[in-house]
Amino acid sequence: MKKLFIIPALAMLMVLGACNCKNDSLDAIMSRKSVRKFTNQPVEQAKIDAILKAGFAAPTAMNRQPWSIGVVNDTTLLRQMAKDMPYSQLETAAVAFVVCGDLNKAMEGTAREFWVVDCSLMAENMLLAAHSMGLGAVFTGGWPNMERCSLVAQYLHIPDSYTVLGVIPMGYPAENPDVKEKWNPDAVHYNIWE
Repeated sequence: MKKLFIIPALAMLMVLGACNCKNDSLDAIMSRKSVRKFTNQPVEQAKIDAILKAGFAAPTAMNRQPWSIGVVNDTTLLRQMAKDMPYSQLETAAVAFVVCGDLNKAMEGTAREFWVVDCSLMAENMLLAAHSMGLGAVFTGGWPNMERCSLVAQYLHIPDSYTVLGVIPMGYPAENPDVKEKWNPDAVHYNIWE
C-alpha cells in the first residue's frame, strides 16, 4: 500500500516543483531591458552563433521563414554607420544584427506583410537570447521608415529584394538601466471587451 502512495506523491512533488522552480525563460523575459551603451569587449563567436540560432527558432507563418540576417562585427563599419544614423546606438556596439525580410520568401497578396511579424518574432528571440547570456542589446527600427532602411542597405549592399526591419546593436553592457514596469491589467480583456 505504501508503494502505491509514494509513486503518485513523488510525481505530484515533481509537478509542484516544476511550477515553483526558477524559470529561466520567464526570468529573461521579465528582466530584459534596452541597453544602449557597451564596453569595448568583443562578443564571442559562440554567443553570436547561439543568438542567430535562437532567432531562426522563431515562429513563422506557414514556415515561410522570410528572413535574412546581416551580422556586422567590423567596428570600423559600425562607427561609420553610427555617424549617419544618430539614433542607431552603434557608437559603442561590438556587433549589430540587421534583421531583414526576404521578400522572395514572403507570402502573396494581403498575407505578404506577415514577413514583418515573422521578422519581429525573430528579433525578439535574439534580444532574449542575448540578455540570457549577459549581453545588452536594443532594437532600433528601420521599417517602415524607408529612409533608414535605404541607409542601412547602402552600407551593407543589401539587395532590393530584402527590406530592413531593424538593427540590433549588441555588446557587453556599459550601463545597467532599470527594467521598465509595463504590466497593465487595464489592457487585458477576458472574453468580451468591457
